[in-house]
Amino acid sequence: MTSFAPLHRLVIVIAVLASFVTFLDGTVVTVALPAISRELGGGITTQQWVVDAYLITLSALILLAGSVSDAYGRVVVMRVGLIAFGIASVAVAVAPDPLILIIARALQGAAGALLVPSSLALITATMRAEVQSRAIGVWTAFTTAAMLVGPLLGGLFVDFLSWRFVFLINVIPIGITLLLLTRLDLPQHPRGIRVDWWSGALCAVGLGAVVFALIEQPNLGWQSPAIWIPGVLGAALFALFLIRQHRSPSPLMPLSLFRVRNFGWGNLATLFVYAALALNGFVIGVYLQQGAGLSATAAGLASLPLTILMILLSSRAGAWAGRLGPRIFMTGGPLLMAAGALLLLTVASDFDYWWQVLPAMVVMGLGLSLTVAPLTSAILGAIDETRSGIASAVNNAVARVAGLLVVALLSTIVGGALDLDGFHNAAWVTAALLALGGIVSWIGIRRNPVEAADSDQADARA
Repeated sequence: MTSFAPLHRLVIVIAVLASFVTFLDGTVVTVALPAISRELGGGITTQQWVVDAYLITLSALILLAGSVSDAYGRVVVMRVGLIAFGIASVAVAVAPDPLILIIARALQGAAGALLVPSSLALITATMRAEVQSRAIGVWTAFTTAAMLVGPLLGGLFVDFLSWRFVFLINVIPIGITLLLLTRLDLPQHPRGIRVDWWSGALCAVGLGAVVFALIEQPNLGWQSPAIWIPGVLGAALFALFLIRQHRSPSPLMPLSLFRVRNFGWGNLATLFVYAALALNGFVIGVYLQQGAGLSATAAGLASLPLTILMILLSSRAGAWAGRLGPRIFMTGGPLLMAAGALLLLTVASDFDYWWQVLPAMVVMGLGLSLTVAPLTSAILGAIDETRSGIASAVNNAVARVAGLLVVALLSTIVGGALDLDGFHNAAWVTAALLALGGIVSWIGIRRNPVEAADSDQADARA
């Protein structure tokens, strides 16, 4: 961080803290799911909804939030999001039954949608080229660490206090971020940008209905009108959303962005990689408690190697990608993670973390460290800074939708029960998704022209 200018350091810290809140709360819940289910009931369906209620609103509204961020200013939108997220977190913590908990989680996701695109857009709007790549590397290291350290923090709270305190962890970073925002002085954004509220509604309702059908299908069956009607209606509404994006003068998800090579192929790689990460995180957090008999804290500690490696290597990987181009990292990283996922097939009924899980976590951590910063930099670096807010929102929406759908399909993936066979099924699917992410990156990703030119100039000066 010492190599950044003072304004850049302040922007990075704010962006990291604001995103940290969202990512932490999205993953900290994983190890709390068994405790929530024991106290409030509902089994695996409640567990899926606790995760997906958050992801539905986060995924569906993050596009709208990106447009709002560009229209009304990133600092204002971020401040509103932080305050709303804090209020929703308290509501989750005091929820008396599954329904209230799920509704509060949905509100939490809606508030989180305001934070991610506006925070990352601060970086992409104030920095370019190699400085931006390094900044995104720092942002990626700490925000991804939030995703990975979340289960550990959640486990400690579950074991020594209550699962309810899990959702109050973010109070301190919210307060610090609100304070730092008062020190950030950026030019005002133009206010002539139109926000397509109808598209936001079509996306939210469409995604929500499809996910409802996917989660409840194992309980009611596809022949039930309560399943196929929401499924068909949701798919139709989402199709209308895409049609509207093609025709709208101010689309939430400009389809023209996908004609930019690295943006289009990079988002396809994002879909596969983040679906794999969401599936692996859910399965590890729940199976190690319910199947292997570990405590919530021990289950959270299982992913600690990934956190350490991300913190140590992500910033460097971002800088390397800025000099060498992202393609090799976006190909090799997911393939390395796929190998790590296959190592989880060694998990047996005679459970041993050190020989069956730790090697997989180390290999996956190395692959993840090489992947995420170059992936983010390649996608956002391909888009002009004037559209950085919406580009960031689209990429984050793709990542959240990937997690949303794979968790909704969890029962189908594991075969109805998260036992040892189900755990192995999930490992196979995780490895396949990661391999697809690497293959897609090799086929589609190329070096951004601006980055290549800057690197050539740096080499010439040297």
